[in-house]
Amino acid sequence: MFTAAALAVVAALTVGPPWISIEYPANPHDRSTTGAMLYVHVFHHSQPIAYPIEGTAEGIVNGERRSIKLKFTDTARPAVYGLSRQWPSEGVWTLVIKMQRDQDGEDGATAVVELGPDGEVASVRVPTRKQGQWTIPVDVSMTEIDRALRARATALAARR
Repeated sequence: MFTAAALAVVAALTVGPPWISIEYPANPHDRSTTGAMLYVHVFHHSQPIAYPIEGTAEGIVNGERRSIKLKFTDTARPAVYGLSRQWPSEGVWTLVIKMQRDQDGEDGATAVVELGPDGEVASVRVPTRKQGQWTIPVDVSMTEIDRALRARATALAARR
């Protein structure tokens, strides 16, 4: 049987939206993530929590659209995952990294990481909307990712 205090703790843990953040650059002195380019942090509200993550590297190489499934590694820190480079250095790339809080994928957060021509992180965004006091992550469609990727590839080609 739960006490009132235990129920309050459970309620506090289940209230609030999930969140995902990117730490870049990764600490090269952390032996648990040797070779990681960046870290992915996963939260439920403000608490680190080890929800599953998945991601893809979405790119355009020599005018051809590519998609590569990413593999993440656990780190010595709870709810922090390492990501090493798994895509070619040629082309224009965006990383789409998602965490899912529930089985049907309804309650999660997505980080969109755009890589610059040098392969370094150029920008990170977590698309959101306001709902009362909360900043709620919103889903990102592959159509949006593709459109932005093609615009970046076109702009890069025009500069050359």
